Amino acid sequence: MRPGETLEDLLGGRVLAAVGGLAILLGVVFFLVIAVDRGWIGVEARVALAFLGSTALLGVGLFLYERRGQTDAAVAAVATALASLYASLTYATSVQDVIATEPGLLVAGVIGAAGATIAVRWQSQFVAALGILGALAAPVLVDSGTSTLALAFTVIALVAAVAVLLWQRWGWLAIGAFLLTAPQLAFWAGDRDDLVLPLTMLALYWCLFVVAGIGYELRVPTSELRPSSASVLLVNAGFAAAVGWILIDERGTSTGATAWVLGLTVAHIALGGFGFRQRMSSEIATLLVAVGLGLSGVTLALALDGSALVAAWSAEAAILAWVARTTGEQRTLVFSGAFLALATLHTLTDEAPPDALIDGVADLNTAIVAVLCVAVSAVIMSALVAWPDLRMLLLGVAAVGAVYAASLLIVDVIQGDALERSQTAQVALSAFWATVGLVAIVAGLVRNVRELRFGGLALLGLGVAKLFVYDLSELDELYRVLSFIAVGLLLLAGAYAYQRVRDVERAS
Repeated sequence: MRPGETLEDLLGGRVLAAVGGLAILLGVVFFLVIAVDRGWIGVEARVALAFLGSTALLGVGLFLYERRGQTDAAVAAVATALASLYASLTYATSVQDVIATEPGLLVAGVIGAAGATIAVRWQSQFVAALGILGALAAPVLVDSGTSTLALAFTVIALVAAVAVLLWQRWGWLAIGAFLLTAPQLAFWAGDRDDLVLPLTMLALYWCLFVVAGIGYELRVPTSELRPSSASVLLVNAGFAAAVGWILIDERGTSTGATAWVLGLTVAHIALGGFGFRQRMSSEIATLLVAVGLGLSGVTLALALDGSALVAAWSAEAAILAWVARTTGEQRTLVFSGAFLALATLHTLTDEAPPDALIDGVADLNTAIVAVLCVAVSAVIMSALVAWPDLRMLLLGVAAVGAVYAASLLIVDVIQGDALERSQTAQVALSAFWATVGLVAIVAGLVRNVRELRFGGLALLGLGVAKLFVYDLSELDELYRVLSFIAVGLLLLAGAYAYQRVRDVERAS
């Protein structure tokens, strides 16, 4: 409720007005339906009556508001009249084809302009929602299809909507405008055979919504991130990148599609850098840079493949960690971690999947390079982060990467086409894990590094689990014996070393 408004005021004013307006609108719709079913009057007469009645109601609402007080009833009457006019226009164009598409768009423009003018004059967001958003939906309402005229109308209406948004500071208007116009632009662009005009319109569309998001922030500075501006900038970037890439990839080249996404990447990062030096919210500037960084990951995925892509994502993760350390903007670490996760995921799904520890990899060099890129990036990031827990986690990732690379090397080098050589590789792998685990435990005891000891124990545990889960069931008897004896001896050595170091520590 409004300040100072009671429940009685709410029910007796706004609720009654809204229900009354809805009843009138439904009455107009029911009139058109009944008139069609019963054939009371001709189509042209029905359309004329609908427009005249809606226009008369609009006049009554204007008169009541301007001459008899700014009441909710007057606002409801005007809003109902605008909705009735759009309903009448839809009936006349899409249903009965009494009015052609071109005049229909002209009438829709007049209705939208009237609604926008009234909304601005009265400071009424309700009227704006019907008048301005109705104009943006007009090409769909009049069934204009994907004609150039419909697109031109949409662009003009969108420019007007953005102007009203900035003038009146109605952030929700940008979201509504995007939801109504984005599908229209996508269908129009998909229906054309050329590339230049669709991409030009897509770029213009992207610019309009960037202006809507950033312009609002410049006009109404704030230290907090507005959901409306943030949402528009995010979906606008995704829409422009996706539609542009699809258009160019289908009608041009994949290189051109990648260049389009790269251009959007540079544009967002440049705008974000510009924003940090202006009076807009630093949150919005950060969001623009973040969107650019996200698009950069997409660009790399489009342009590269294999270990080159892993190397690029790993390098970007390390660079972003350095940026976070240099600028103090710790949120950049989120993107740094995201790129490291992408590099890791790509490595484990394509270059060096876990089943390669049994079957080997298709290309050992590619697999090793990918795994080591992730490991080196994690080491660099660990040296740049300030939080000890995160540093140890990154060092753990690097250690796992190093062991994983060595394991791939052992399996690929030792195993061959013969069954015996393949089983020898598994025995060597079990022994390798146990040995590394033992060394890590001893080093952790000597250096008193708990994390190193726990890592060694975890690797030993993994080796034991492999011994009982895989080696026991898959290896031949001789190799099974060798595997159990090798791991068992290493476990005994580990237990002895652990107790000896502990005894020395207690004695000292």
